[in-house]
Amino acid sequence: MANYIYTMEIHKSKKSKLENIDFDNISFGTTFSDHMFICKYSEGLWNSPKILPYGPISLDPSTSSFHYGQSIFEGMKAYKDSKEKVWLFRPEENFKRMNKSSLRLNMPELPKDIFFKGLTKLLKIDSEWIKSGVGNSLYIRPFIFASSPNLQANPSKEYIFFIICCPVKSYYGGRIDVLISEQYSRAASGGVGYAKAAGNYAAQFYPTSLAEKEGCNQIIWTDANNHEYLEEAGTMNVFFRINDTLVTSPLNDRILDGVTRKSVIQLSNSLKIKTEVRPIKVSEIISSHKKGELKEIFGTGTAVVLCPISSFKFDNKKFEINPIKNSFAEILKEKITSIQYNLTDDPFGWRFPVN
Repeated sequence: MANYIYTMEIHKSKKSKLENIDFDNISFGTTFSDHMFICKYSEGLWNSPKILPYGPISLDPSTSSFHYGQSIFEGMKAYKDSKEKVWLFRPEENFKRMNKSSLRLNMPELPKDIFFKGLTKLLKIDSEWIKSGVGNSLYIRPFIFASSPNLQANPSKEYIFFIICCPVKSYYGGRIDVLISEQYSRAASGGVGYAKAAGNYAAQFYPTSLAEKEGCNQIIWTDANNHEYLEEAGTMNVFFRINDTLVTSPLNDRILDGVTRKSVIQLSNSLKIKTEVRPIKVSEIISSHKKGELKEIFGTGTAVVLCPISSFKFDNKKFEINPIKNSFAEILKEKITSIQYNLTDDPFGWRFPVN
């Protein structure tokens, strides 16, 4: 028996905000499209899906997620090609990961119909918010939070699923500097590091602020046991190029299964770039740098696609990574964005048509 009731209501905005938007000067995540999707969970069923004008919502001060943190989200993008056709990039992976996160936080899994019908209908209604051209996209934020109004330290009985969207350009401009953490970790074994739980990101803000005081943009997180192994870079998965071999950490319950990460691995293999998925010690990266073998470090994620790292700091020492021609980061980013914007063939079946 299906755990949802599907009859979507659509209430369109009386006036679009588009005419007031300067798409050339947008700050990431601060300008939102005209509409949002909402669906509620109660009495064991997902029900009442709606598309409404984007706007504030009313919640009780005792709303469960405020107090006990049952809240998860995803990050996706929609792209528009030169023929005004809209595409998503591997949305099935986001859907599967969202339910994986829900399960870890003891939240109800989302039916596929609710996710995909709500998402595609919302994008069709707000398609004018998606600008064509490489670098332009519509960032999509699906999220679920516990909405029961009570202070019992138990799983909520009610939840709300939202999808909101915002037009974006690049998250970072150019290369960034990172600090390898010697004290803080993103997650511990047995925890929720592999889930896109809201609290994971709250816990990152303070260590990141300390890194910024040292002149760095982000942190490369190390393992919680001995701070010996490299795991993620800020909110990104991270890759290291040692000579002509690309290396990244294996997945575990501390590391997020990034959609861009798995795409980079698959694409690298197809391009005959030697790729190793294995544990990486801090000492190995420092040794490789001293020998001149560390050619590149880059982060991967939905917001950044691929972000080159220009230096890392460790033990109060700074290690510069000079730009190189025909870098793996440049090659892989160009290949992925060409698929996302429908500029080339898609041999992997990653593109998902919206209209």
